Amino acid sequence: MKLQTMKISTIRYCLVMAITAFLLPTALFAQKDKSKRASPPATATGKIGEATITIDYSSPSVKGRKIWGELVPYNKVWRAGANEATVFTTDKDIKVEGKSLPAGKYSLYAIPGEKEWTIILNSQTGQWGVKMDGETTEDPAKDVVRVNVKPEKAKNFAEQLSYSVNANGFALTWENVEVPVSVK
Repeated sequence: MKLQTMKISTIRYCLVMAITAFLLPTALFAQKDKSKRASPPATATGKIGEATITIDYSSPSVKGRKIWGELVPYNKVWRAGANEATVFTTDKDIKVEGKSLPAGKYSLYAIPGEKEWTIILNSQTGQWGVKMDGETTEDPAKDVVRVNVKPEKAKNFAEQLSYSVNANGFALTWENVEVPVSVK
């Protein structure tokens, strides 16, 4: 009887291990598929003069939450999206709100305020947007450009965060706010 119980236990163990071996790669693959995230990846691209601007970000949704001043606190550095830090790329030298920005790839951060925002372009890229303590990964020593801009009331409610690029610059739009940034 004891031998039969050991055989059953061994069979159960092997079955559990086989199922785990089958499901583990599937679970790991799902984690790598960014389109399945709650805040899926998105890209905005466009021309400003001779420069091609691309903004790669993750697009969170409002989902009935109050965004500005609550989910995204005022007067605190924010990764300007979700998941990895938002990446701003320009293939030519440009001026952001009158400040020079060399061609390259930058992390885009923001400090939202009720009446004024600070837009930050930082030379460190490829990092997750926040640390374990909830603070952003923005290293002020690597800031290349910091500019102040005025937020506006969005024309329409935006459930998902989005960026747009047009001949005058780029804009972040989410919930009931649009934040235009002049680029030349």
